[in-house]
Amino acid sequence: MDAVPPPHTGWTFVTNHARVLAAIADDHHVRVRDIAAHCRLTERAVQKIIADLERDGYLSHTRDGRSNTYEIDPSRVLRHPVEAGLGLTVASLLSLLVQDEADRTAPAPRSHPSTA
Repeated sequence: MDAVPPPHTGWTFVTNHARVLAAIADDHHVRVRDIAAHCRLTERAVQKIIADLERDGYLSHTRDGRSNTYEIDPSRVLRHPVEAGLGLTVASLLSLLVQDEADRTAPAPRSHPSTA
């Protein structure tokens, strides 16, 4: 049986759908189990979110043996009327949520000591 992650209290700026999409954008071969752990969701919740994203054309998958390979449509316009009215796309959302490979491998910036 899947362990349920500890609940989060309070509100957040990013929806679970955006978190799942960002996890898939980061690794197109990611397992539902790993998305759930990363996003602090149950596997069942992740499966439902993936189904929502596929039903509305934001995501598709192909079976590769026992695993899936996901493909995101970066040109899809976001659903909320405000973002849709501005023409904001999945690509623009993911540019904020997914760290570039170059950023992941670059050394962390050094902090400057305070000169008080």
